[in-house]
Amino acid sequence: MIFLSLLTLLGTTMAQWDPNFAPGRAGIVHLFEWHWDTIADECGTFLGPNKFGGVQISPPNENRIVEGRPWWERYQPVSYMLKTRSGDRSAFKDMVNRCNAVGVRIFADVVINHMCRGGTGVGIGGNSFDTNIQDFPGVPYSALDFNDNKCPTASGNIENYGNVNQVRNCKLERLPDLDQGNDYVRGKIVIFTNDLTSLGVAGFRVDAAKHMWPGDLKVIFNALDDLPTEKGFPSGTRPFIVQEVIDQGGEPIKANEYFSLGRVTEFKYGLNLASNLDNIQYLENFGEDWGMMPEGNSMVFLNNHDNQRNHGGGGNVITFEDAKNLKIFTAFMMAWPYGVPRIMSSYHFSNTDEGPPESQRSVNADGSCGNGWVCEHRWRQIKNMAAFSAVASGQPVKNWWDNNDNQIAFSRGDKAFIAINKKSQTLHRTLQTGMPSGQYCDIISGNFQNGICNGQCITVDDSGYANVRIPSNENPFVAIHIDAPCNCDGDYCISCSSCNKKINCGHFGITRTECELAGCSWCPVSVGNDPWCIYTSSSDHSNNEGSSCSMSVTQSEIIPDYGIEFIARKVDVESLRGTLRNFVRVFMTKSLASQFSWSGLGQKRMKIKNAFKDHKLYNVFFGKALTTNFK
Repeated sequence: MIFLSLLTLLGTTMAQWDPNFAPGRAGIVHLFEWHWDTIADECGTFLGPNKFGGVQISPPNENRIVEGRPWWERYQPVSYMLKTRSGDRSAFKDMVNRCNAVGVRIFADVVINHMCRGGTGVGIGGNSFDTNIQDFPGVPYSALDFNDNKCPTASGNIENYGNVNQVRNCKLERLPDLDQGNDYVRGKIVIFTNDLTSLGVAGFRVDAAKHMWPGDLKVIFNALDDLPTEKGFPSGTRPFIVQEVIDQGGEPIKANEYFSLGRVTEFKYGLNLASNLDNIQYLENFGEDWGMMPEGNSMVFLNNHDNQRNHGGGGNVITFEDAKNLKIFTAFMMAWPYGVPRIMSSYHFSNTDEGPPESQRSVNADGSCGNGWVCEHRWRQIKNMAAFSAVASGQPVKNWWDNNDNQIAFSRGDKAFIAINKKSQTLHRTLQTGMPSGQYCDIISGNFQNGICNGQCITVDDSGYANVRIPSNENPFVAIHIDAPCNCDGDYCISCSSCNKKINCGHFGITRTECELAGCSWCPVSVGNDPWCIYTSSSDHSNNEGSSCSMSVTQSEIIPDYGIEFIARKVDVESLRGTLRNFVRVFMTKSLASQFSWSGLGQKRMKIKNAFKDHKLYNVFFGKALTTNFK
């Protein structure tokens, strides 16, 4: 019996750490201040198809209406009625149902530490309040339900964050502090949260958890209902719990006091990455070794609605205002196996109190958002990492590589691979990807949709290696995974990528200008045996002998041992020299290749032969090249 009880307790605790994602999903997007009907639409048209796991929503219950309508009025509750500027109960229920139907979970931001300040007034749902006497008839709460008699300060407010009793029993920012040790208060909170889960909500982000006693939260969380099977959750599934605890050191309250209750927000994660923008080679052990909480306890993020405005912990964080680094480090976050990742989706603001735009987000032709909404989660370099993260789930980090100078790469088992170049020079190197041989779509340079890749293809050889080239530009990283192969459109490529069958439209050593003048596509690839100049569906490929090219093929031979096509052509000496230069660069030892000269070619055959790494290759090449008649 004791053993069974222990298993039950362990299962319950583990369950509260589990975000209850549908299979093949990853990551949470915080759709901050979005309307319920817009979230429902986003789930169906974007989040679901792009493999996101869930949405964190703004607080769903009635709040005080504040002059100027700042964002933070949502964190000043009047009652637990489901009525806000995001929508009413009916719209909320419809959103949850529609999102669950496409495998996207809803996580509600719940404010259970306090009620609103502001004297007397009426909330957005029509319920009155009087903070002078702490009367909230919409719940109802009275003065008996608050911590005034437990707060040790004369003002009733928190005056010293070094005093645990003040932090947990006094008013945060003059907000009436609920007594979660009171059975009546606990009961009202449980009714509210169970109402949300009955509608299909999968879990909660608990606002200001640091300001509540862990023992009181334990009682409340243990009283929560299992998630309803009629909403598609397996029997016995517990609500996901994430507690907002700002622990950046220097205070007596520690995040680990809340580990046994569920996950905790790891604020150090974003701060540590922001402090190492140009030192990414140090990230090999990023996580607990950096003084952060254990992986299984953490929710991680680069910024949130508070600290992007320098509220709630503040500090130096990466936001949409630094788009390049936000893309790079969000990709790292989604690729790195630490914590449950959450992506902030913002709106533009000119002051830190400013509320959301009056109109909900529109969607532009390129998929970005309009009407003042940033929608970072829609940026290609970010949204494509949800599928990457889902594929990589459960896979360890392997094949770490760095150059000790701001360039890194690693794989997630044999399922996915990412390389990042933060150096000012191009990264061009053969790297171990850990993946099966094949061609994969780089989901940073393009999208993989409906089996077609419109980004570059990266070829992995039989040993798992790929030749990776990453310029120092606005998107200095590549990412591939096994669920995004490069495929063909019929017999010919539709672009430089999206194909396995590349038909040569050039000669060995052809230049980009010659290739494009021939009406073909110049497609630098990551392995030497693929042509760089290829026919595409827009090329004239009616004659596979190369009638669309400016130079005609007279003979060719495939060397199976190397997969290299040597083509003898009617070319001038300079073209031959270009061919030889490329050949020597690839197949000669580096030191002797630098000494190679072009005069007296026949007399230097023995020197060249000794320089080649493989004499068989030398014999085949010179047996063909030196017996060909050239104009």
